[in-house]
Amino acid sequence: MGYEPSNDRKVNEFSVKTWLFVPSSLDINPSTYKKEDFYNDFNSNIRLITPPYLLREIALGDQSVFKYLEDSFQKVANYSTPKNEANYEYHIRMFHTILRSALRREIQHILRNEQAEDRQYLIKDYLNNVRKIGERYRELRRIVNVPTVRKEMFDYFLFGDEFMSNQFDEHSYYLHRGLRKVNDPEIDKRREEILNLVRDEVAYKKSKNYLVVEEKPTDKNRWFVHRRGAFKKYFEGQLLLSFRKKKEGVFMIQFLYSIAAGLAMIIGAALTFVFQKSLGSFTIPLFGALVIIYMLKDRIKDLSRHYLVGKINKRFFDHKSIIRVKGDEKIGWCKESFDFVREDSVPLRVMKHRNRSRIVDVESRGVGEKIIFYRKLLRLDQKALDNSYGNYNITGVVDIIRFNVSRFIQKMDNPEIPLYYLKDDQFEKTAGEKVYFMNMVIRFKLDDQTSYRRYRIIFNRRGIKKVEKV
Repeated sequence: MGYEPSNDRKVNEFSVKTWLFVPSSLDINPSTYKKEDFYNDFNSNIRLITPPYLLREIALGDQSVFKYLEDSFQKVANYSTPKNEANYEYHIRMFHTILRSALRREIQHILRNEQAEDRQYLIKDYLNNVRKIGERYRELRRIVNVPTVRKEMFDYFLFGDEFMSNQFDEHSYYLHRGLRKVNDPEIDKRREEILNLVRDEVAYKKSKNYLVVEEKPTDKNRWFVHRRGAFKKYFEGQLLLSFRKKKEGVFMIQFLYSIAAGLAMIIGAALTFVFQKSLGSFTIPLFGALVIIYMLKDRIKDLSRHYLVGKINKRFFDHKSIIRVKGDEKIGWCKESFDFVREDSVPLRVMKHRNRSRIVDVESRGVGEKIIFYRKLLRLDQKALDNSYGNYNITGVVDIIRFNVSRFIQKMDNPEIPLYYLKDDQFEKTAGEKVYFMNMVIRFKLDDQTSYRRYRIIFNRRGIKKVEKV
């Protein structure tokens, strides 16, 4: 999910509410699925949106990212100070992150284009730009391949070179595969040119002793996958934001605990005075009454704490995370909370988007669906965001969410169900797949703008089969 602040506001607040409708047969409820379980299954990474650059802008632009890159190379070669070295590494990481994003957008644009003439031009432009970018980056090697640059610093350049070559291969493969459905002789020529680009990159990697994919599974392929993943984390980690998470409403909860204890003490003291006046001092009946009063006071305190904290938890979030860039500069905060809710507390607009079918009503009659409610509130400071990365245009942040459904499949039925059909007056046996449907409705809100999305997760004991937008 992307969050792009409005330029005419100093502070922007984004609200995201998610209702997850879980079949009751999965036995997911407040007793079997706690807050700790949810946050263990839930992983959210918030990072800055990659600055938007066109591939041709990177390849040919005079003031493109190559300008920043070359300046940082010259500085570290002439004055190899810790500040210049950090700036040099920073620009290498930003360059390859921007390039990867530009390649992905370019491939998607080409494959979406349906005009044959435009597609021809775009593929040719892609090939020319990729070759130009590779040449320009590799020419920078001469600047930093000098005695004043430490080997560790030079290795960062080599890591970028290997990562870039792998990106050229990977995205060219996606483009080549996507063009297979196009029945056009001219496109066949372009596909051959794409293969030539990949052949050249493979030959280059071999000349530099970089790893390449082998035909048969080998240790080299294992190391190739490991290095590719390590490079991806390293370069894209430049845009990851740091968090300082803390529990929300700790002071208020402690205050309510004190209120509950005081309330129990008031009731206990009042009953003590009443019984002491009626039963007298230092009598057996008074002693028994005091024991009962103490027991009541203890229960009243716990019940009051439970009631008051339950009320206040509906107003507070579970966690509040301070979002920082470069480790120290605060650009906003994020709050989140999880709970199970009753169907009658779900807004009618959400239930309308849920659009439960009659078969689901029949299936869930008497037990219903269990509804998980997750909400997130994000605040971003536009000015702090603008100043976070200097020359690069940062438009907002993106929230990458992963949710592990393995706890949801533990009590599912066998995924294969025997079925029988009639063939030549004989019953034949086959298998049908047992699946479960979990629906998710998301409400996005920014200022006065509100939108809804519904997704259906189809899964069984073997895992997720499909996620579809409804």
